[in-house]
Amino acid sequence: MPHSLGFFYTAVCQFIGFDRFGDEYKVMGLSAYGQPAYAELMRAMLRGAGQGAYRLESEYFRPLGAGFPADYAADSGEIALPPMHSDSLVRQLGPPRIPGSQITVRDKDLACSCQKHFEQVVIDCANWLHGQVRLDALVAAGGCALNGVCNARILRDTPFERSYIHCAASDDGTAVGAALYVWHAVLGRERSEPIEQAYWGPEYSRSRMAAALDSRGLAHTELDGQPLLEHVGGHLARGRVVGWYQAGSEWGSRALGNRSILAHPGLPGMKDLINRKIKRREPFRPFAPSVLAEAVEEYFEQPLDSPFMMHVVRIKPHKTAPLAAVCHEDSAARLHTVRRSQNPLYYDLIGAFAARTHLPVLLNTSFNENEPIVDTPEQAVDCFVRSDLDVLVLGPYVTVKPGREPDASVQVGKSDR
Repeated sequence: MPHSLGFFYTAVCQFIGFDRFGDEYKVMGLSAYGQPAYAELMRAMLRGAGQGAYRLESEYFRPLGAGFPADYAADSGEIALPPMHSDSLVRQLGPPRIPGSQITVRDKDLACSCQKHFEQVVIDCANWLHGQVRLDALVAAGGCALNGVCNARILRDTPFERSYIHCAASDDGTAVGAALYVWHAVLGRERSEPIEQAYWGPEYSRSRMAAALDSRGLAHTELDGQPLLEHVGGHLARGRVVGWYQAGSEWGSRALGNRSILAHPGLPGMKDLINRKIKRREPFRPFAPSVLAEAVEEYFEQPLDSPFMMHVVRIKPHKTAPLAAVCHEDSAARLHTVRRSQNPLYYDLIGAFAARTHLPVLLNTSFNENEPIVDTPEQAVDCFVRSDLDVLVLGPYVTVKPGREPDASVQVGKSDR
């Protein structure tokens, strides 16, 4: 502090009208719709200082003070930051966008300019770093390491050939970072293996899942193994939107196939439908493709391994139509690669869908509706009831909204527990 890439990005986010702490990913998505018309202004706000360093120009920013973030915690526990940009930005650009108001060309261009300059500063730092320590692998952490567009560009435009970004790379991972520091640096113990899957959260019993469905009067059937996968794969192939709730919840900011809303990635109207009727969020926000790891090279220009959805990569031109619902404005997508060793059930569900559609990809977004990702069975059921989801799969239990029933071959009723 105060020379922080995160502060720079957050200040511009606030000016564009995304003022909730953690809304930066929205601006990353919006950036694809604009042009870098404010590149010169961004360079004035954030200047490269050589030798892997950078500085914020104080004229454009308000200091947060040494009490950040505790001094800004609301009674709800949320961080409520005051404006981080100064009046200099207002004098140059006019008043900030009011949250919830129409997004203008200026807002889109500011988002694009901010994102492009952020990337360039990171690329300059990474190139300098590689010159000092000539290794091919990079580990990144912190809130800025969640910028998937920049993460993919590092692997395109610097000598680094691979990267590791933890599933909880931001503040939520500091506890394990402290523990690993003590284990390795203080106690001198042998290095632990890297974390390769994120499903470390709570897991709930079948009886609790069934009780949650019964409490809302939802008829359901119980299926296991391949019958469950074939049944749900059939729903997805027919264009139905599925709430998929399995095993332990994900640690970190991404839904990775245990607390996910899933859909067909190739239906052109699917993105708008989910944004409008289920997620109830801004229409420019994209969805991620979950793809079988061995199929990545067939569909994406960078054949990366991205198990925690940390890289935004371009879809090959002849594959943008088959992946219409996950293809963003710039023909890119936030890649989620799935290996069977990481999540066997989810891997096999994608396989069951691929057997019907010849697409080894599912549209994947977090299981929520303008709230934290659901964790308990009761939260999943509540989200299903109040949203326009077609199907809920709660562990082995499948329930379907009236008029969107499964094939007649599957008998729907209360589970026999």
